[in-house]
Amino acid sequence: MALSALALCSRALLKIGAQPVASLDEGTAEAEVAANLYPGIRDALLSFHPWSFATAQAGLARLSAVPRADFSSAFQLPAGFLRALSAGTAGRARGIVYRLQEDRLFTDATEVALTYIFRPDESAFPPYFAQALVARLAAEFCIPLTENSSRAEMLFRLAEAELRQARQADSQQASARVLEGFSLIDVRG
Repeated sequence: MALSALALCSRALLKIGAQPVASLDEGTAEAEVAANLYPGIRDALLSFHPWSFATAQAGLARLSAVPRADFSSAFQLPAGFLRALSAGTAGRARGIVYRLQEDRLFTDATEVALTYIFRPDESAFPPYFAQALVARLAAEFCIPLTENSSRAEMLFRLAEAELRQARQADSQQASARVLEGFSLIDVRG
């Protein structure tokens, strides 16, 4: 089954013993809870970790309007932007001082390369993330649909364990980072 918001919410509903939904706007209590809670939970979970499938780099478009104070340039953040990881210039996406305000990045640099977390389509979610998201959705859906707080607590513990496993799996998607320019290593000679 292709992943979609509906499929993920239906899996979470099944985990708490509720009926799956055919549509997020069908008018049932389950559909209303899922439709209202899903977007925020998805975005929060995506923002928690620099997931490899949700990390991108982009050169930002400079805006003609300049900031009122502190910085000399403003840049438009990309569509689907959730969280900045780093910003840089000249082919290196880190190393500049910046501040995010509203949907813009302010800096003194004249060009910006941004590494950031974005909101991918659900079909791009790897199985480890989908499983963690379903577990978190089940925990969040539990109280409004079942009013069972002890069951919700247990589901939150399971969701945290799933999230830890997902972060571990995702962290193995790249080579280990090398410390660059660390003074204690440099003095060894």
